[in-house]
Amino acid sequence: MDPSTLTDSNPFAQYLGIELVEAEDGRAEAQLPFRDALSSSAHTEIVHGDATYALADHTGGMAIISAVEKVCPTVDMRIDYLAPAQSDLQATATVVRRGGQVAPVDIEVRDADSTHVATARGVYKSAARHPGERANPTTTPG
Repeated sequence: MDPSTLTDSNPFAQYLGIELVEAEDGRAEAQLPFRDALSSSAHTEIVHGDATYALADHTGGMAIISAVEKVCPTVDMRIDYLAPAQSDLQATATVVRRGGQVAPVDIEVRDADSTHVATARGVYKSAARHPGERANPTTTPG
């Protein structure tokens, strides 16, 4: 499964403007160009925390998808905001461990000046089935 196909067909990622740079072997990198619509206030040029969170979650998801080659929904996400983001954002994600049911992924978000603006840990359901796949594909419907 090509993670870039998922990003290209994800309306929310497209709406935000998230661009997948790469995703392979349990690592991913994505970017989010700054624009006024992502500001936390009409009077500042600071990226809203939800945009930062969405970039982190999306990049973490692409990292685990690149490792297990199937859709992996988010189970949990914890994020620490370390500094205000005032420009384009870049996230990098690395799968920590591919568990039987879930996989933790570490994510760092930096701005265009390389300021570390957030760190996150996402947990993704790595044993998720493909859409339309039966729970037990060895049995036939009865």
